[in-house]
Amino acid sequence: MDRRQFLQSAAGAAISATVHPRNAIAAPLESTKMIGIQIGAVSFADEGVEKVLDECERAAAINTLFVATFTYGRGIAGRQVPGQPLPDHGSQKYDTDTFFGGSYTKVNPKYYSDTVFKSFRAPDLGDYDVLEHVIPEAKKRGMKTICWYEDVFRKDIPNIERLQEVTLSGEKASTLCFNNPEYHHWLTDIAEDWSRSYDIDGLMWGSERQGAFSNALGASHAHPHPSMVTCFCDYCYAKARKQGINPDRAKQGFLELEKFVLAARKGTRPVDGYYVQLWRLMLRYPELLAWETLWTSSLREVQKAIYDRVKSVNSKLGVGWHIWHNNSFNPIYRAEQDLAEMAPYSDFLKVVIYQNCAGERMVDYIDSVGTSYFADVPKQELLDFHYRVLDYGNEKDLTTLPAAGYSSDYVYRETRRAREGLAGTQTKLWPGIDVDIPTAKGHARCTPAGTKGAVTAAFRGGADGIIVSRKYSEMKLENLRAVGEGLKELNLA
Repeated sequence: MDRRQFLQSAAGAAISATVHPRNAIAAPLESTKMIGIQIGAVSFADEGVEKVLDECERAAAINTLFVATFTYGRGIAGRQVPGQPLPDHGSQKYDTDTFFGGSYTKVNPKYYSDTVFKSFRAPDLGDYDVLEHVIPEAKKRGMKTICWYEDVFRKDIPNIERLQEVTLSGEKASTLCFNNPEYHHWLTDIAEDWSRSYDIDGLMWGSERQGAFSNALGASHAHPHPSMVTCFCDYCYAKARKQGINPDRAKQGFLELEKFVLAARKGTRPVDGYYVQLWRLMLRYPELLAWETLWTSSLREVQKAIYDRVKSVNSKLGVGWHIWHNNSFNPIYRAEQDLAEMAPYSDFLKVVIYQNCAGERMVDYIDSVGTSYFADVPKQELLDFHYRVLDYGNEKDLTTLPAAGYSSDYVYRETRRAREGLAGTQTKLWPGIDVDIPTAKGHARCTPAGTKGAVTAAFRGGADGIIVSRKYSEMKLENLRAVGEGLKELNLA
């Protein structure tokens, strides 16, 4: 039986005859509003499962748990980030000395025969298996459990060097290559492990990365050195050649782009200006954009593979993706996020719309691109340009934006835009809402009024649900309760 026949037989009875043909293989989780929260294992271990679930239900009418099941990053796992104020619940200390990361569930070896990456159990909490502890209690309350994992790794893991990307300068990166078959297998293997080993309701995977072109230009709020962009490994070279892309020309183009960016950051202006010089490089080396597309298409292939593997185990499990916040800043990255094209292998999409930290992140982005290919444009004008092309309204100026953050109108506009991008599909839209995501001292912080406004704005914009983000262990209960107040105002709780 081929893939199409399998999917039709497994899911055909559950899909209405009115489903748009481009999205016929994606079945939504529920027709009701989904109220989710991202939460790590340490919160359940510190506070107890019942207490945490009581608080989530009482404060914010949570009906879906996005449990950080695998990560080596502090963004979705661990306690509060060191240096930030501790929340008003949980253990009142940081876990700087104990956090390591990895899988917060058991690892079944039989699912990982096609990769050397087999030793990734998180040591932080000993033998604690978060899914074993949470799922039974969640089901008693009618709550769903989604495994939430992300594309974040460390360099000090056994055999990880076999999977790492290669930078332009030839070094091993901390990131892993989507075209490396061992990493590709691992991403689908762990999805199958959870799908078979636990009574879960779905999976969400996120990759907060972009291709070498945008990274070389510094087109994000977290920008690398242009010599550290990826990936230039043998697997990427081989795939490029199969697609008619000359990898040597691509590498030469990126070396020239590196020179351009470094010179720009030193204030050395090309004769015809920065923007014209960038276009000159792009015209001279069309492989620059081809390499960017190669990277992004490889990411999409991984998502499709995860989707197909999970559906082959249980067609009723929901599968979706976290779309990085850079979508709110970088028009190049946004152009690569075609939601309608993603819909056929997406039961849901979490589009990050973090309203408070967006202020300082946008300023970081403007500061970065304003010293490379937009260096001829005054930074306030550059911010105004991005507001216009990204269709934002009257947000704050460059000097006040970090302290103010974005308004609830930003949440509304971004939700509405995503809703229109998914028109004609059955894919659910669940925006990620900022509740106490850490920011620098003096910059925008979450408030009950702002949280309530963001929640109501998301649903006015057409959201099918929301995901309270980033993690419960950094949230203040008054702001979590404000989520519930917003839902009450909308008659959703």
